[in-house]
Amino acid sequence: MISGVLLDLAGVLYDGETPIPGGSEAIARLRQTGLPLRFVSNTTRNRKQNILGQLARLGLPVRGDELFTPAQAARNWLGKNHRSAHLLVHPDLAADFLAADENAAGKVVIVGDAGEAFTYFALNEAFRLLVEGADLLALAPNRTFRDADGKLSLDAGAFVTALEFASQKQAVVLGKPSPAFFQLALDSMNCAAAEAVMVGDDAETDVAGALQAGCAHALLVRTGKYRPGDEGRYSPAPTATVDDIAAAVDWIIAARS
Repeated sequence: MISGVLLDLAGVLYDGETPIPGGSEAIARLRQTGLPLRFVSNTTRNRKQNILGQLARLGLPVRGDELFTPAQAARNWLGKNHRSAHLLVHPDLAADFLAADENAAGKVVIVGDAGEAFTYFALNEAFRLLVEGADLLALAPNRTFRDADGKLSLDAGAFVTALEFASQKQAVVLGKPSPAFFQLALDSMNCAAAEAVMVGDDAETDVAGALQAGCAHALLVRTGKYRPGDEGRYSPAPTATVDDIAAAVDWIIAARS
């Protein structure tokens, strides 16, 4: 049984500012089935409102309550744990943390895809806080992302690993593949993991992550960052590997009938 659908964004529905063909129609077909949808993104360079605006420009209407981002999870974590944040994130994302309580007891280093802000000075500043007792939060551990030029670029995961190695601390991961992140989206649509399907272009964080979190199915699309052979590189392996989001929706509708 399939009672809910989780969808990645970048690489599944769009590449940069270019929609992937068939994406809008695929979402419409899923909505027509009555299945609830949640969009779970590890994008950490843009604020949630900016992502929603980008989706609307690309003809991919998504409601705010349907979109889940690591920054959203990080703000929840800070509030529940009464901690203040030292940000090592992209400047465009920093505004999402303006409401955080900077006077809360205890400091935590939050790392996202900081892009050009990943300087030695910034990394060393974060390292010094960690060895002084701060905890380490990773918005996402992704190894790579598909950049605007169509090639793969380093994502935040490499920098998180460097800080873990130097500080001898283990990061708490808030985005995919954290089971808690998947569960947050599933709970919002009252869908049990055992009745959910995930669609993504990252065989590690999207697909294996969803299956390890208990999702019944996870489909890998051959768009975005996908490279031939990805379906065999991580465990658990995808339930199925399909050409694109349109083919993924075909699979979901067929499996549900």
